[in-house]
Amino acid sequence: MNTALKVTAFAAGLATVFGASYGIGYATGDTSTRPSAAGHAAHASAAPSDPASQGGDGASTGADHLPGGLQISERGYTLSLDDAYVTAGAPIDLRFRIIGADGKPVTAYRPAHGKELHLVVAPRDLSTFQHLHPTRAADGTWRATAALPAAGEYRVFTDFTPAGASQGLTLGADLHAAGHLRPAPPAETGRTVTVDGYRVTLTGDLAPGRPTRLSLAVTRGGKPVTDLQPYLGAYGHLVALRAGDLAYLHVHPDGEPGDSGTAPGPDIAFTTTAPSRGGYRLFLDFRHGGVVRTAAFTVTAADGPEDAATPSTPSTPSASASAEHGEDHRH
Repeated sequence: MNTALKVTAFAAGLATVFGASYGIGYATGDTSTRPSAAGHAAHASAAPSDPASQGGDGASTGADHLPGGLQISERGYTLSLDDAYVTAGAPIDLRFRIIGADGKPVTAYRPAHGKELHLVVAPRDLSTFQHLHPTRAADGTWRATAALPAAGEYRVFTDFTPAGASQGLTLGADLHAAGHLRPAPPAETGRTVTVDGYRVTLTGDLAPGRPTRLSLAVTRGGKPVTDLQPYLGAYGHLVALRAGDLAYLHVHPDGEPGDSGTAPGPDIAFTTTAPSRGGYRLFLDFRHGGVVRTAAFTVTAADGPEDAATPSTPSTPSASASAEHGEDHRH
């Protein structure tokens, strides 16, 4: 079964721009500048009758084509972080809730790819990437341990489908990590990157407004990897984030394990549509030998091959290990 890219449609205008995250050269941990908890809660649980707070139909007629992750609230659902102000350098206890139209935390979800909710955390310079699977308490509070290696502005994405809803949502919220900030542009990569001795090669280009096919081939020691293991119901999981505003594209592969037509490597194929021209970071999760690893690429979506230049210098992203629900996840 071939499955094309599903981009979560949103119903409000674009928000945060990339340069805004670099307006300060030094972030401090002074709690006196934090908004009050009451003010934060009031924003998170704004009445669903307020179209500006929920991003519902009354807020943005005609904007259904926009990608996900740009809003904290949409269709009556709101992402509420317990604490959006943290300190970089040490693992943090990230806790949040999805607030429904009735003002109460959502406690029933429809699983997708084996999970009720997928959590992604990335800094605005797109230098790192974490795909986490938090645990949910009975009262609707989600909890996960996140690593924030450097100070700066991070974006938290929650990808989920409430029980009874006809389609999923991707909500995003800013996470502010105090410390000494040294902003840098996303690392350039070539068509091949290396992580933990695995070489991953990208074939294909992003194109704005039309579907294109991307293929990522995994090799190790010069030999194709033909025994990739399923991860989240597929042989690969791809997330694309747009540089500038971190618009979130959740991409699913063409095919799935056990469909009699999809091989367990070395190639993992995706069909994807970029919402606009510009730079993107692609993060491919793949599982082999019981370990999930992430290969990151910097790419450009352009109108034609002549202006879709791809950097030619390969880079080797650093790898770090984290234990996630009993399996090692390396980036």
